[in-house]
Amino acid sequence: MRIIQTEEITKQIREMCIEANYFLSSDMEQAMREAAAAEGSEIGKYVLGKLCENMKIAGEDMIPICQDTGMAVIFMEIGQDVHFAGGYLEDAVNEGVRQGYEEGYLRKSVVDDPFIRKNTKDNTPAVIHSRIVPGDQVRITVAPKGFGSENMSRVFMLKPADGAEGVKQAVLTAVREAGPNACPPMVIGVGVGGTFEKCAILAKQALTRPVQELSVVPHVKEMELELLERINQTGIGPGGLGGTATALAVHINTYPTHIAGLPVAVNICCHVNRHVVRIL
Repeated sequence: MRIIQTEEITKQIREMCIEANYFLSSDMEQAMREAAAAEGSEIGKYVLGKLCENMKIAGEDMIPICQDTGMAVIFMEIGQDVHFAGGYLEDAVNEGVRQGYEEGYLRKSVVDDPFIRKNTKDNTPAVIHSRIVPGDQVRITVAPKGFGSENMSRVFMLKPADGAEGVKQAVLTAVREAGPNACPPMVIGVGVGGTFEKCAILAKQALTRPVQELSVVPHVKEMELELLERINQTGIGPGGLGGTATALAVHINTYPTHIAGLPVAVNICCHVNRHVVRIL
């Protein structure tokens, strides 16, 4: 049994919140630069150039890449041989978010009640997804999610007969309806299978995959590549101003489902697609 103090979780979450908001991950930075070099539209190339300049300034001046520093989404894969000591794990995670958003001067965007809408003033609580896995390590992913793109996400409860073509049309529908509102070039996370809520979590988690990493399932990989090509033919382009770089990647996660259903979730993320991963 390995013991991890919850204060260490707080420390890591605090640092990760700041890192995710100040620095574009290396995979996203590479994808952005490649998109800028390949963009066929002059206005698209200009927009991508400005976005690359923005991320350079953010890193150098230690300021957020985007003014919407998001709602903190935390994925935790917890080894079953780990024991947390020193306090309640969820409290430790939220304390890390509180410290990170206060010390990093990150915008506080969370309201305590969806109807009354009073700001909590520290960006807590976070949205926490945890899973027990074999081993004695803890893998933490911090993925702040802005709501310009989050609001463009969709869930489709398809019929099994809709099949692969139905899934493709669902993704294309979500992207076309999002248009410029999701701050393209986008990363598209897709969850297929499970239940209503499971497909949404699959889609969210798909956004944290390294942007150049395709599915290991051959027919899913083929669908990712096809959808990326078709999305980039929509002409939405960088900033929604036209061009060939509407999306940088399409990531599809799947899960077994019921004989009577085909749930599909499309979780769109903007060009920063913030995510930081650490293993304790």
